[in-house]
Amino acid sequence: MRADPYKLRELLGPSIAGLGCELVGIEYHPNSANALLRIYIDRAEGVTVDDCERVSRQVSALLDVADPVPGHYTLEVSSPGLDRPLFEPEHFQRFTGRQARVQLGMALDGRRRFVGEILGLRDGDLLLRCEGTEVAIPLDRIEKARLVPEF
Repeated sequence: MRADPYKLRELLGPSIAGLGCELVGIEYHPNSANALLRIYIDRAEGVTVDDCERVSRQVSALLDVADPVPGHYTLEVSSPGLDRPLFEPEHFQRFTGRQARVQLGMALDGRRRFVGEILGLRDGDLLLRCEGTEVAIPLDRIEKARLVPEF
């Protein structure tokens, strides 16, 4: 059995927003030894350790009552960091013009990994400029996407 990130978002999102934070996304990594539930939060003024602690306590209480995650797991609450994960279509829109690294679950034109400038969204596709060429990647094929840190 697997935890459903969309149901978790519905359960946890309002409570996290009530603490003044944005729920950026949820990752669930099942493992026979110890599963990991990672929750990314953000705030306009940046995330502090205290923010992570408050959200962790609140989320832990909600998860204990609703019990949507099977078995034992470690809960981790974190800021998105410099290589911010991109979970939602709005995230790609927000970071138009930035470089992103995208990994697909199923190959597109023989490739599963792309790095390029986010151009936006069109008809359910992420538009990336990779090596001077515009590539349309169906959002439902994206397994993982992160911003490439700028230095």
